[in-house]
Amino acid sequence: MSESTIAANLPEWIRDHMRRYLESDGSDGHMWDAASAGGSGVFPTLLLTTRGRSSGEPRMLPLIYGKSDAGHVLVASKGGFPSHPLWYLNLVAEPEVAVQVGAEKFRARARTAEGEERAKLWDAMVSVYPPYADYQARADREIPVVVLESLGSGA
Repeated sequence: MSESTIAANLPEWIRDHMRRYLESDGSDGHMWDAASAGGSGVFPTLLLTTRGRSSGEPRMLPLIYGKSDAGHVLVASKGGFPSHPLWYLNLVAEPEVAVQVGAEKFRARARTAEGEERAKLWDAMVSVYPPYADYQARADREIPVVVLESLGSGA
């Protein structure tokens, strides 16, 4: 996916983050400074590409991630809104995704963590990005925690 495929309807700070990530092969963009979105801190991000449920078109977004023994971990928080983010609905419909972490590109299969695994990964992700706890407090849903299990190189 190239810069020309960055969705025009995304906020400018997200489009800028993705451009920097893509133009630098991940070296400028992997660590995201939240000040660009009004937050504080620097956090690790990856580029997740799902396939649109209706359109079938690739959809890319930068997301904060953590690591576990099983793979890369994402939180489908949507800032604590009552509905799941579209990227999460897309990967539930089609769990095979493309991922870029820094310069590394690979295919992965996404799954939603449950039970004890989810609780452990949730705590780990709140330690990576503390606002997740506030998002969960105001959400009318259990925020999904997603594990990306690598299928090999070549996103």
